[in-house]
Amino acid sequence: MGGSGSKSKGFWPFSGSGSSDDPTKDGNEQTLARVRSFPGATPFVFTRRSSMFFDEDGDLAHEFYEETIVTRNGRKKAKLKKIQKNLTPQGIIKLDHPCIHVDFPVVICEA
Repeated sequence: MGGSGSKSKGFWPFSGSGSSDDPTKDGNEQTLARVRSFPGATPFVFTRRSSMFFDEDGDLAHEFYEETIVTRNGRKKAKLKKIQKNLTPQGIIKLDHPCIHVDFPVVICEA
């Protein structure tokens, strides 16, 4: 599994600088970390990219199929053919409930 460049210094939105003069660290290590370079960064995710598509009729679904009839040796057989052209992605959708970002490095529940 290859490494991504998102964890490099300066681009990791939830990591602290590690210095003792960091204003986001007030003695409690489990506070919501905010970085000076990203003052609006939160551990919550409010939107996500949808995995659904619109077809040319305006129908919304994960996958689209059309029924085709194949004639082989005089026998007719119906098959489903997956449609992959002329589909428009739904785009960014708002989540009903905010989720916690998967890369947020805080223990939420200690049992």
